[in-house]
Amino acid sequence: MRRHPQCRGPIMSLKPQTIPSVPETTATVARAAFPQGTAVLRLRDELGTIYQDELFAALYPERGQPAAAAWRLALVSVLQFLEDLPDRQAADAVRGRIDWKYALSLDLTDPGFDFSVLSEFRDRLVAGEQEMLLLETLLVRLKEAGLVKSGGRQRSDSTHVLAAIRGLNRLETVGETLRAALNSLAEAAPAWLTERIAPDWFERYGRRVEEYRLPKGETARTALAERIGQDGHQILAAVYAPGAPTGLHALPAVQALRQTWVHQFYLADEQVRWRTAAELPPAGQRHDSPYDVEARYANKRSVTWVGYKVHLTETCDAGAPHLITHVETTPAPVSDIARTAPIHEALVARGLAPAVHFLDAGYVDAPLLLASQAEHGIEMVGPVRPDASWQGKSHQAYDLGAFTIGWDTRTVTCPQGQTATS
Repeated sequence: MRRHPQCRGPIMSLKPQTIPSVPETTATVARAAFPQGTAVLRLRDELGTIYQDELFAALYPERGQPAAAAWRLALVSVLQFLEDLPDRQAADAVRGRIDWKYALSLDLTDPGFDFSVLSEFRDRLVAGEQEMLLLETLLVRLKEAGLVKSGGRQRSDSTHVLAAIRGLNRLETVGETLRAALNSLAEAAPAWLTERIAPDWFERYGRRVEEYRLPKGETARTALAERIGQDGHQILAAVYAPGAPTGLHALPAVQALRQTWVHQFYLADEQVRWRTAAELPPAGQRHDSPYDVEARYANKRSVTWVGYKVHLTETCDAGAPHLITHVETTPAPVSDIARTAPIHEALVARGLAPAVHFLDAGYVDAPLLLASQAEHGIEMVGPVRPDASWQGKSHQAYDLGAFTIGWDTRTVTCPQGQTATS
C-alpha cells in the first residue's frame, strides 16, 4: 500500500463533514456523572467544537482512505495540552472518559483511535507550515466569547525546552556524527559507499559511540579524535567529488557532518587536527547531536541546557481566566530581548495588544520601553537590570542609583549637590 510523504501510514484523505451534536445518551450520562461539570464539559458548552474539518483540508491529499475527523484531532490536541497528557494517555481518554466523549460528540461505545494518529496530525501541521493554526483559531473563538480582548494586562516569560537527544561529550559527538552520516549514505548509495571505506571502519563505526568504549587519557583520545576526523574528511571529499552520485551532499546527516567538522577540526599540512577548547566556536553555534542539529547549548541564569527556548504570553487580569495569547519557539541561544518587539507585533496583529505588559528583565531595555508605548500604546513593566558598571561595584564611586534625576527640569544632581544639565 502506498504511503503519503507527510505521514507514516497509508494515504489518508479528509472528507469534511457536518459536526454532529452530542449524542443524547452521552449527554445524559455526562450530566449525571458530573452534575457540577468539568473543565472539558464547560469548554464544549461555552466554546462549542472550536474547529471545523475545512480548516485542515489543505493538509490532506484529495484521494485516499478516510482520515479521522480533523476537528476531533485538533480538539484532542488542545485537551491533552490542557491536562499535560502524552499521546497514549490522550487516546485512552478518548476511549474511556465520558467528558471527553461529550466534547468530541462521540457515543459512549466509540472505540476511539490509535495514539499514533495524533503525532501524524501534528506532522501534517508542521509539514503544511500551520503550526499556529490551532492557537489562532482558538483565540478567534475566545475573542467572540469575550474571554480575551485588547487592553488589559498580559505577561511574557521564556523557559527552556530540552532536546530529545542524549548528552554527548566532544569525542562522542564527532564519532556519532560520522556514524550517522555513514548510515545515511549506506541507505542512499550502498555500493558507492562500500568502495570507499576501509575494513576497520566497521569496527569503529558499526556501533553507537559511547563513553565506556573510548580510550582513557588525553593523548589517546586526541589520537582517536584525529583518526575519526581524517575518516570524516575522506568521506566528505568523496561525497563532494565530481563523480559522486547526485544528491549525496544534500543529505541532512552529511550536512551535519560537514558543519561539525568545520567546528571541531582544521587542516594543517594536509592533516586533520583536533581543535583545542580555545579554538572552538561559541557553544551556542555548535551542534551537540547529529540527530537534532538545530538544538543548541544555552544558559539562563543558573540553568544550562541543550535544546530550544519557548516564549509564552498570557493574560493576567484579576478575576478573569489566564489564557495563552502567543507562543513562540526559538533556538536556545536567542536572547529574550530579541523577541520583545516580535511578540508585540504578533499581539497587535491579532487585535490582542495589552495596555500593560509585564516582562522579565531579559525582555526590557530603554529603547523598547519607549517604542512599545509610542508604536503600540503598550506600557512595558519589568525589573531594572543590575548596574554592571565599575562604579556600581566600588565603594569609592557613585553608581547610577546615587544620582537624583529632575525629570521636569531635565537635570541630574550628584550626592555632593552638583547639578548637570547635559
